[in-house]
Amino acid sequence: MKKTLLLITIALTAFSLAACSKEESTKPAAQTTQAAAPATTPTAAPTTPASDKSGGTNGTVVETMNAAGYTYVQVDNGTEKIWAAAPAFTVAIGDSVVVPDGMPMTNYHSKTLDRDFPVVYFVDSVLNASAPVPPAATGTKKPEGHPATTVAATPIDLDLSNIAKAKGGLTIGEIFSDKANLSGKEVVLRGKVVKFSPQIMGKNWLHIQDGSGDEANGTQDLTVTTNMTAKVGDTVLVKGPLTLDKDFGYGYKYKIIIEDAKVTVE
Repeated sequence: MKKTLLLITIALTAFSLAACSKEESTKPAAQTTQAAAPATTPTAAPTTPASDKSGGTNGTVVETMNAAGYTYVQVDNGTEKIWAAAPAFTVAIGDSVVVPDGMPMTNYHSKTLDRDFPVVYFVDSVLNASAPVPPAATGTKKPEGHPATTVAATPIDLDLSNIAKAKGGLTIGEIFSDKANLSGKEVVLRGKVVKFSPQIMGKNWLHIQDGSGDEANGTQDLTVTTNMTAKVGDTVLVKGPLTLDKDFGYGYKYKIIIEDAKVTVE
């Protein structure tokens, strides 16, 4: 009997020691797992787009740069400064621009510029209001704070006296006079380019004059948008649909404009 009790005691002691040994051997593994956990935590938030569009504003460009086919502008609207980016366009520090609503990219890193931006609003285009200055006589209302500007007068050495009316076409004065009936219809005219602004909102902007119309009433100058190029002084044949009361937003309105015109330099 004593021998049996002794054997039971030895067995229990051995089992207890084995259990303790097993428990201690598992503790370092648990501690190692906990120590490794922080290594899996991201060191920085990934660049992701916000869910809502915003950022629409107008103001003055205080910084600009080009990268990978995009133009970046930092715009000061008097209250805050925001960054916006659009397909490459012509702009300079001090220009007044209109930025439409766009998709904000937070924590954005530009590899080309090697620069981090807290937020950049990517938009289809930015209107450089300092380039295609809308004629005051066509009803343009400039955004608050926009610098005083006027449409460039016809250059002194630009002769408009010998411009022949296009075959089957109209003069600028006639287009203004009959604009209500011509709305939405294709018109043809010949004139000279008195101002050319490339790649604004993805288009080239021309101001055309032919010597007709009334400068005092602002009916001597017609705005045209096109994907074709020309230079100041060129005589051009313009063909395209006439649009009335065109509103590009933020107060930029035209009582009359020809959009996406076919322009032929003669």
